[in-house]
Amino acid sequence: MTDDKTKTGAADRRQVAGGETYEVDDFAHKHGLTRAAARALIKQHGNDRATLDRAAEQQRRQPAH
Repeated sequence: MTDDKTKTGAADRRQVAGGETYEVDDFAHKHGLTRAAARALIKQHGNDRATLDRAAEQQRRQPAH
């Protein structure tokens, strides 16, 4: 499902539109992730922005293997 660009209020910002490259890129940039890593988080955790922010923080804090 694509992002409805006519809905620009707070409700729209609660979700990351995984199908919209610019939103995935923005999320990835915010958290220092690659686009692929950001897409993987969206696939794993869904599109709720708060949940994704927490997951990205946890991933960033984990030591590299």
